[in-house]
Amino acid sequence: MHVSHLTLHDFRSYATADVELGPGVTAFIGRNGQGKTNLVEAVDYLSRLSSHRVASDAPLVRAGAEQAIVRAAVVRDGRTAVLEVEINPGRSNRARINRSPLPRARELIGLVRTVVFSPEDLTLVKGDPSDRRRFLDDLLVLRAPRLAGVRSDYDRVLKQRNSLLKTAGAARRGSSSQEAALATLAVWDEHLARNGAELLAARLDLVERLAPYVGKAYATVARGAGRDDAAIEYRPSFDLGGVSDVAGLVERLLAELERRRSDELDRGLSLVGPHRDDLLLTLAHGGGVQKLPVKGYASHGESWSVALALRLASYDLLRADGDDPILVLDDVFAELDTERRAQLAELVAGAEQVLVTAAVGADVPEALAGARFTVAGGEVRRDD
Repeated sequence: MHVSHLTLHDFRSYATADVELGPGVTAFIGRNGQGKTNLVEAVDYLSRLSSHRVASDAPLVRAGAEQAIVRAAVVRDGRTAVLEVEINPGRSNRARINRSPLPRARELIGLVRTVVFSPEDLTLVKGDPSDRRRFLDDLLVLRAPRLAGVRSDYDRVLKQRNSLLKTAGAARRGSSSQEAALATLAVWDEHLARNGAELLAARLDLVERLAPYVGKAYATVARGAGRDDAAIEYRPSFDLGGVSDVAGLVERLLAELERRRSDELDRGLSLVGPHRDDLLLTLAHGGGVQKLPVKGYASHGESWSVALALRLASYDLLRADGDDPILVLDDVFAELDTERRAQLAELVAGAEQVLVTAAVGADVPEALAGARFTVAGGEVRRDD
């Protein structure tokens, strides 16, 4: 899979941009603020309909414009399809395939698969649990696009339920208004448990499948490390009792919601569900005898190695599914020491398409020689 042509209209800093691409390595070279990252961000946006840089769509639209358009010709198994998304902040986005409108924009998700390496990856290790949950969910959706709907439904139910908990908690205990709120809450409990169980089951399965790839990737990027040194473990917000199927998880969630009802009313917040979970990352210490959390114990170099291992593991898992994802290396080499820079370049050089951004050409390792574009003053020019 690779993108052969990228067209932008009012996306980020670009009024218009037209870039011919091809398989292999393509590097975009330019000083900070010139727009090189905007190009690869657009490709990644087509993959997940979200940005690896910002949480909302509004910053993606050029100042003064009402909407942005990202269009790409994507080649897969020798066939080309033109994918397009119209980004409308505050309104529904629209998507097309070969100019034919899709009923919902999210049906575009997963038709292009990307794995992005960026300086922000360090938050996977040092950041909040929400960063690691997003990592898991983004990967889930790429592998099973229908889960985008499940995640969206869960977020909607969670918002409604939190609002109801605040209302019920603020009402005088025993009043008719609280009794009505509690009766309605039981309905939202069912919705939360059903959607939450499906999301939770998918995450548990994903972590189980991803774990061996993480160990292998860490052994590759960390000098002297073994395959068992790095490990990942899903940490739910309550005891699952060994249950991992959807039906069983629905029952466990409903029981835990009932048990925590008083606490939730006191705080006006949903305290149970996949929105409270975390992904535990550990490294072996003391000759492999003890495993400690990466967050708080690992050195800066070890943390970077774990972050790289998570991305490489994602790439390997997607490849195992039968697709060769597009790799995006966004200003990542400037953050790595010489050894890790060379190791990463060697590992990804064989991908069908690699898109690299760098401030200076010297930051791009020799192993990633290929097409180069200079990005400056809002223009993208291919170097001869």
